[in-house]
Amino acid sequence: MTGAVLDASAILAVVQGEPTGSRIEPFLQGALVSAVNWAEVVGRLLETGAPEAEVRGIPGKFKFLVVPFDPEDAVEAGRLRIRTRSEGLSLADRACLALAFARGLPAVTTDRAWGRLGLGAAVRVVRR
Repeated sequence: MTGAVLDASAILAVVQGEPTGSRIEPFLQGALVSAVNWAEVVGRLLETGAPEAEVRGIPGKFKFLVVPFDPEDAVEAGRLRIRTRSEGLSLADRACLALAFARGLPAVTTDRAWGRLGLGAAVRVVRR
């Protein structure tokens, strides 16, 4: 399956070999990732001691594309703050959703809170 926007939690589940990662793998090839979410992934992996060269190679290895966070995405992420405040979504979470909405693609995450937002088919929460 292709045509999805990945949240940082989804990428980390795959890269770190979490059990949920196998359920996310079908979404990887051709998926989009906001640069904001990519920054979150990079930070977390470097924080745990992953070599920077390996981290930089992750998008190519898993065949997803990191895309810029543009002014329209910023406006949508800001607007989403009101709709998502009750579940405590971060700026990176909202950047993922903004990109998904802009491209008409589902956002894939492991964060159960997203499923409680009532955003419909725009969100796919992947958990075991």
